Amino acid sequence: MFEAQNLDDVCLLECVCICNTTSLHYGRCFPNATDRRRRKGAFFLTVLLSTAMISLLQVCGGKFLTRSTVLQVANKAFYSAQMSKRVAVVLAGCGVYDGSEIHEASAILVHLSRGGASVHMFAPDVEQMHVINHAKGEPTQEKRNVLVESARLARGNIRALSELNVKDHDAIIFPGGFGAAKNLCTWAVQGKDCSVNSEVKAVLEAFRGEGKPIGLCCISPVLAAKVFPGCELTVGLENDDKYPNTTDTAAAVKQLGCKHVSVNVSQSHVDGKNKLVTTCAFMCDAPIHEVFDGIGSMVKGVLELA
Repeated sequence: MFEAQNLDDVCLLECVCICNTTSLHYGRCFPNATDRRRRKGAFFLTVLLSTAMISLLQVCGGKFLTRSTVLQVANKAFYSAQMSKRVAVVLAGCGVYDGSEIHEASAILVHLSRGGASVHMFAPDVEQMHVINHAKGEPTQEKRNVLVESARLARGNIRALSELNVKDHDAIIFPGGFGAAKNLCTWAVQGKDCSVNSEVKAVLEAFRGEGKPIGLCCISPVLAAKVFPGCELTVGLENDDKYPNTTDTAAAVKQLGCKHVSVNVSQSHVDGKNKLVTTCAFMCDAPIHEVFDGIGSMVKGVLELA
C-alpha cells in the first residue's frame, strides 16, 4: 500500500482520491453502458485527470512528483477498488463421487484469492443422497450431511445455504463433482427430468434476478440448464474421446432448450445475456493443470462480470 512520506505524497494521494471519485461518478452517468465499457471509461478518465493534476502540482512546486508515479498509484488505486468482489461458493459435500470435486473446489478458491475476491462458502443442510467409499468406488451404509461434509473443504468456515443473501455478494460459483448432480439436484439418477434442490434453485434465480454472474464447472452447469431454459453453457467438447460423458450430457442439455457450446478443458464459455460462465473441468480426462487453467478462465470471467 502507498503511504505518504511528505507533503508531496499527501498531495499525490489527494489527487488520486479525487480522480477515482470522479471516475466512479462517470460510471453512474452512463447506466446503459456495459460494465466493461464503464470500467474502461472510468480508467481512462482517471488517467487523464491524473495527468492534468500532476501538471498542476508540478507547477505549484512539487519536487518528487512525476507523471509515471501518479499513473502508477492511480492504476493501483483503481484496480484495488475493482478487486474487492464478494463471491459465494456453494459446495455439495467432500469427495468427487458423492460430494464436491476437491481439486475443482481448491482451484476455484486459489483463483478467487489471486483475483483479490473475498469468499464465503455455503452448502445445503441436507442428507447426502448416499455415501461412496472412494477407495473402492462402492456405496456404503453410512449417512452423512452435506453441510457437515462440506465443512471439511471449507476448513470449518461455512454456513447453511439458507443463510446466503444475494445482496451480500457480487457473484456465485458452483464446483463440480457428483455431489452437484446428487445432492444439489437429482441429475445423476433422473437426467434432464431431475429436480433441483429448492434452496439451490432459489439462490440461482436470485443471482440472475439481480444481474449477478454465476460460475459453474464440470457437471454443475446442468443446474443452470434446468433452472434457466434457453441459456448457453459448456460441458466440454462433443464427440471427443477425451470427453467421455460430454456428448450425452450435451444432448440432454439441448433437450432442455439450452445451447451447448463445445469448448476445450482449458477454456470457458460466457453467456453474456444470462451472465453464466462455465467450464468443463473434469468432464475431460485431462492433466490437472489444464483443468486448473480452465477453472481460472471461468473465475476470471465471473470477476469481470461482477
